[in-house]
Order: sequence, then structure tokens, then C-alpha cells
Amino acid sequence: MSARPEIGGARRVVVKVGSSSLTTLPGGLDTEKLTALVDVLGAVRAAGREVVLVSSGAIAAGLAPLGLQGRPRDLATAQAAASVGQLRLVQTYADAFARHGVTVGQVLLTADDLTRRGHYRNAHRTVERLLALGVLPVVNENDTVATEEIRFGDNDRLAALVAHVAQADALVLLSDVDGVYDGDPRSGPASLVDTVREPADLAAVTLGTATRNGVGTGGMATKVEAAFIAAHAGVPVVVTSTAQAAAALAGERVGTLFQPMGRRPSARQFWLRYASRPRGRLVLDDGAVEAVRERHASLLAAGITAVSGEFVADDPVELVGLDGTVVARGLVAYDASELPRLLGHKTGDLPPEYRREVVHRDEMVLVRRRT
Repeated sequence: MSARPEIGGARRVVVKVGSSSLTTLPGGLDTEKLTALVDVLGAVRAAGREVVLVSSGAIAAGLAPLGLQGRPRDLATAQAAASVGQLRLVQTYADAFARHGVTVGQVLLTADDLTRRGHYRNAHRTVERLLALGVLPVVNENDTVATEEIRFGDNDRLAALVAHVAQADALVLLSDVDGVYDGDPRSGPASLVDTVREPADLAAVTLGTATRNGVGTGGMATKVEAAFIAAHAGVPVVVTSTAQAAAALAGERVGTLFQPMGRRPSARQFWLRYASRPRGRLVLDDGAVEAVRERHASLLAAGITAVSGEFVADDPVELVGLDGTVVARGLVAYDASELPRLLGHKTGDLPPEYRREVVHRDEMVLVRRRT
């Protein structure tokens, strides 16, 4: 029996690999590194397990072919590098996996694909169907068309979201660092954190924010953030190095394990908490804050003091207190243009067509208070 059966026995696993594990600067793709990872994942597939691969590296893979010496500073050049590099990256994966008799399918996602509810459902159906057909999905952010906060190889949060989209049993985050340390091992003594059971376990740990080789931007902080997203959704996570991928997937005691920190939520609740993009804000009085936070009550017009943003019914909005603290996130039942005339009025005093809740409790998730 493996030391970590929740990982070694996972039937469906999402594996994320960073740019630093696949590329060199300025040499582009390192086919030896990529092939070594594919050999590990091919063996996992041969054992009857399902794999979804979230792979960074598209922009980095496009640097050398375009004669670029480093990360593009402008969006258009970054998109051009992604266009060239994505083709090379996926073709290299297709050739490498073919030697294991595995067919791959490319899944390119933008933030819109996960922040819009309908697109989120489509992504789930696509991944589910690919797996049912025996295909190994290779997922990446669609940097070719992304127009805001284009990330140079940082797919950690995307991997956590995909783990829920794919209904995965485990998530493994791979990079060039072999786990989470309680200090910086490059500057002094530091110990590897074996297991994280709750956020408080890392409260005193300072996390790095950048990789070392210049081809990726996802530091340990982004990996820990992603690990907490998945763990709070009931998915166990291992953070370790690509060199230890085989051992991690076998359930051996390598890297840092993040144990599940909650029950797996519904797809709708998970999307609302982690993937939705608020279109506006509703400011609540103190009584409404208490009702929402302590009793998880629906939000009524009487408890709202102000409205901001441009949204329509069924859009996600933030519910904030008078001090600006975010209390919850929910799907609003009215357009932004309708709400001002309703504010502060008791439900019974409103016309019949406006007597429904502004945000129903079943369409709401509470935001955890920071400690």
C-alpha cells in the first residue's frame, strides 16, 4: 500500500507542469525533459488511470523560433510567441504520447471560458467526453487570444479549476522545486513541509513569487494558492518537482501533500466561489451582513444600501459590508438598473414583481474571513 493512497489510488488525476520543467532560455522546448514526463504519464495511463495534463510552455516554446531572447514586453508579441509555441508544444506531446499508444487532444481555455457559467459547463463536457474516448486532454491557457493578465507559464490556478471541472480525484503540481519549504533553502537551513492540513500550517512560511530560470512566472505562492483552492474543494494535492513525478503519482512520500479541507462542492458552488468574475457590488447594512454571514439567509432589498457596477439578472456580484469587506458572492436576481428604486424597502412594500430575494441563499457562497 502506498504512503499516500489518496494520490497513488486516484483514478483520475490532473497533472500540471510548469514552463521551467519543459523549456530552456533561449533554446525553447527541451524535448528530453518533455519525453521523460510523457514516459511517466504513459505508464500511469497503462495502469488504467485517467490523466488530464495542464501544460505551460507555449510562449516559452515560441521564443527561439522567433529569435526572441526573453519574455516579450508587449501583448502582441507574447500572443505571437504563444501562437508559434503552442503548435510546437502540442505536436511534441502528440508524438511522444503516440509511442505509448495514447492519443492527445488540445483544450485551450481563456479566463472567459471559466468565468462564464455556460462556458464552464462546456469545458466540463469537452474534457469528460475526451476521457470517455480514451484521449488524454492537454490543457493550456489560450494565450494567443488572451487580452488581460497574460501569464507566462503560470497555470497553477487554471490547474486547480480544471481539477474540479474534470472531477479529478487528485491534483499534482510539478515544477523545478521539490515541495514547500518552511524557509528559502537557497539562503539558509530550511525543512520540507511534508503535509498541510489547514492554511494555519503555512501561516509562518514566506513563499517565493517567481521561478528561477526566467521562462515562467509561477512561484511557490501561486502553487500554494492553487493547492488550497483544490483542497478546499475536496481534492488532495501534491506539490513537488517534475523529477519526482513518478514517485508522487505512485503515492510515495515526496513533495508536500495538501490534504482535502472540505467536501467536494457542486459545480455551481465551486464556479461561483473560485471561477466567477463579479460584475458589480451590493453594499449591505450591518443587519444584512449578520443575516448573510451568521444565518446564511437570502439577501433582501431592505438590507442593501448601495449598488455599483453594470450587471444583469443572474450575473455574479459581491456582497460587501459598510466597511468594504467582502462577505459573500452570489447570483443577483435583478438588473443593476432595477435595484436602486428597491433599496431599503421591505419586501411586502414592493410591487409583486419585485418581491423575490435579491440574492437567494442557494445562489450564494460565503467568503472566508482572513485570520
